[in-house]
Amino acid sequence: MEIIFASNNLNKIREINNVLGNSFRLLSLHDIGMNKDIAEDEMTLEGNALHKARHIFKAAGMSVFADDTGLEVEALDGRPGVHSARFAGENKDSEANIEKLLLLLENKCNRNARFRTVIALILEGNEYVFEGTVKGSIISERRGTRGFGYDPVFVPEGKTKTFAEMDLDEKNMISHRARAFEKLKLFLSGYQQKPVGKNAL
Repeated sequence: MEIIFASNNLNKIREINNVLGNSFRLLSLHDIGMNKDIAEDEMTLEGNALHKARHIFKAAGMSVFADDTGLEVEALDGRPGVHSARFAGENKDSEANIEKLLLLLENKCNRNARFRTVIALILEGNEYVFEGTVKGSIISERRGTRGFGYDPVFVPEGKTKTFAEMDLDEKNMISHRARAFEKLKLFLSGYQQKPVGKNAL
């Protein structure tokens, strides 16, 4: 099955290829000649994912999925959430985002947080949504050089290493994004085998 992933983020594409395996031919936005970022100005992760998927489906006329991910911190009332990528400004600077996060949590005892990924899929004109989450905590200083975004300060529940200290296979055993994309993979595998009823949003 050939399907567009509405992203040019090479880190994400590498992670998703690792999860989906060889059953699908994954096309990036670059592969279909679309190099501009799609606006992420909705108020929810679900809204952003659907907006991106609908935009690409309309432009390319092919099956497409899009995702949006947010870090939700209890002590910050769920922030940065949908604004995670732009927490410290519009230039999506991961280092600045982490600095702001750590500053806001400096005197907080509650360091609980969770990553949440939402995937919106448009397949033959029908829309489907999948979600994956992982709970954990925010540590006070960066550890590790792998991963991206907030990975250096996030320790998943039951683990001692940050996501940035894990190799890709280890991270994909438990990560929010991997859990959401496993649901997508199972759905697409079933779809290839038999017709699926309409489940439009």
